[in-house]
Amino acid sequence: MMMNKLVLTIIMITMVMVSITCKKTDYTLGSITAPSNLSLAVSEEGYDSVSSKGGDGKGVVTITISGNNALAYKVDFGDSSANSVKIITGNSYTYTYRNNGSFNYIITLNAIGTGGAISTISKSVYINVSYQLDATTIEELTGNSSKVWIIDRNTSGHVGVGPTSTFTPDYYTANPNERSACLYDDEVTFQQGTGSNIFVTLDNKGESFVINAATAFYGQGTNAGDNCYTIDPGGKKQLQFQDATSASTSDISTRKQFTVPGNGLVAFGTGGTAYEILTLTDSIMQLRNIGADGLAWYQKFKKK
Repeated sequence: MMMNKLVLTIIMITMVMVSITCKKTDYTLGSITAPSNLSLAVSEEGYDSVSSKGGDGKGVVTITISGNNALAYKVDFGDSSANSVKIITGNSYTYTYRNNGSFNYIITLNAIGTGGAISTISKSVYINVSYQLDATTIEELTGNSSKVWIIDRNTSGHVGVGPTSTFTPDYYTANPNERSACLYDDEVTFQQGTGSNIFVTLDNKGESFVINAATAFYGQGTNAGDNCYTIDPGGKKQLQFQDATSASTSDISTRKQFTVPGNGLVAFGTGGTAYEILTLTDSIMQLRNIGADGLAWYQKFKKK
């Protein structure tokens, strides 16, 4: 009898312990709070309500934002460029529009609150970009009409790479005719438009050479290797010029740079889209850009 009572007691204790162990844990996600009282102010560099509506032609704007319960802001500056969407954690940000001409853009601010709740406001802004290239640069690039450039394959260093802290290919320079054949048949045409507008067209004969770090940028898979790839360069594109943003000086650079819309290809595919013109004459040109690997890449061209 005592044994039966002991067994029964053990069974009851075991059931209680199992019940405690299997008890469902309750989790709470916390409150979901959408940001409120959003404010978006836009100031344009050089703006004057009478004489210079749209700014001073440099396309520089600074936004000031605020909102209650906002953890971060996602801002779309509305110009459809590769860098037009920014995540901002502070209360101000300076952005530069590149498209030459006068345009109305819609700046859209998404304020992100707790639990991922989002509140949105927008503001229309009129921007005028009128970067003016000098006549000499236009003539040397385009011949005041249209000029075809090709990689200067017989010159040492026609392709090179180095650190971003210098303006020479300190890590590697290609020997004459060392690179893949698909690089050497490329033809790059710079064409003058109205005013100081310049367009570029790349005829890559169907293939472009791409470095390993940039293959994903051109839709060829991640780290697919240095190689020639079938890439559509995208037809004629209007270049967006500005003063160089690097730390170069006038003794080693023209201090001018241009951005190529879309995939940014000029010839050698590094994943960069902005090119600084280091050297430019009627017959030779050297470009520098920052690749997807964070290094400075160099290309030397000659007039065809």
